Amino acid sequence: MDRFHAIAAFVKVVETGSFARAAERLDVSVSSVSRLVSELEAHLDARLLQRTTRRLSLTEAGRAFHERSVQLMADLEEAEQTAGAGTANPRGTLRLSCSVTFGALYIAPAIAAMLVRYPELRFDVEMSDRRVDLVDEGFDAAVRIGPVGGDNLVGRRVSSTRLVSCASPAYLARHGEPKTPEDLARHTCLLYEYAAQRDVWTFRARDGSERTVRVAGPVHSNSGGFSAALAVAGVGIAFEPDFIVGPDVRAGHLRPILPAYAPLPSGIHVVYASRRHLSAKVRALTGFLAERFAVPEWSLDGKATRTRR
Repeated sequence: MDRFHAIAAFVKVVETGSFARAAERLDVSVSSVSRLVSELEAHLDARLLQRTTRRLSLTEAGRAFHERSVQLMADLEEAEQTAGAGTANPRGTLRLSCSVTFGALYIAPAIAAMLVRYPELRFDVEMSDRRVDLVDEGFDAAVRIGPVGGDNLVGRRVSSTRLVSCASPAYLARHGEPKTPEDLARHTCLLYEYAAQRDVWTFRARDGSERTVRVAGPVHSNSGGFSAALAVAGVGIAFEPDFIVGPDVRAGHLRPILPAYAPLPSGIHVVYASRRHLSAKVRALTGFLAERFAVPEWSLDGKATRTRR
C-alpha cells in the first residue's frame, strides 16, 4: 500500500463527502479510491468511515486521524513550496471559507486580482454563513467577521466593518423614526439567523455604555442581503453590516437611524488553525487582503475611497 496516496484519498473523501467526487478530484477511478481507503483502514486496524447508502461520516478514530492527516498534507505542501522557492511565489490550492454576501461582493474580486499576481495559486472556496470547523473540514483559512471563533485558531485582522440600523424613507414616513434603541421595541425589525441573539440588538451610546433591546418582526432569514432587500421594500428596519447596506444607503434607498448609538466596529480576520504553520499561500492571502481592504470601500463614515477592482 502507498500510504501517502491512501491518506490523500481518505482526506479527499472526507473533504468532498463522497468516493465519487473524491475520485473526480483526484482523477482516478472510484474503485481505486475505495481500495486505498480500505487498505488504509486495514493497515491501521481501525474503521475510519461509516458508510451508508445515504451518507458518509467519520468514526471517532477517523475524526482524530483526519485531523492529523490534514495537517500532514499541509506540512508536506508547505515543505514542497519552500524547497521550490514557493514562499516567494505561492502556489497550490488554498481551500477557503467565507460568508456568502461578503464573499460575492469583495472576496471574489480580491481573488481575481490575486490570481493575476500569483498565477500558480488555485482556490477552492466554500461560501456559507455558518462557522465551519477549519481542521475537521480541511480548510486552509477562513475570512470571518467578528470573533475569530475558537481557542485553537489564529486570526489576522485585515479590515473592519460596522453594523448599521437603517430603514427605507417610506417606512420611516409611515412609522416615524426611532430616537433611542428602546424605541425599536415598537417597530418592525428584520432578524438575522446567525446573530449571537437574533432577537436582541446591542448598541453603544456615546458615553461608552451598551444599550440592548429585544426586537421582533414578521421575517427572519439567514441572509443579510435578504434583510436589506426587505428593508428597501419598506417592510421594516434592518441591522446589517455596512458592506451589505452601503450601496442602498448611498443610493438613498435606505436611511441610517440612531446615529448616536452606533455599535463598535467588528474586525474582519483571516483565520487559520494555530497548530498549522503559516503556509506561503495563507500568508499571501492575509497580506493581499490587508493591503486591499486597508481603507474599506464599504465604509459609510465618509473617509473611505474605493479600492481597486
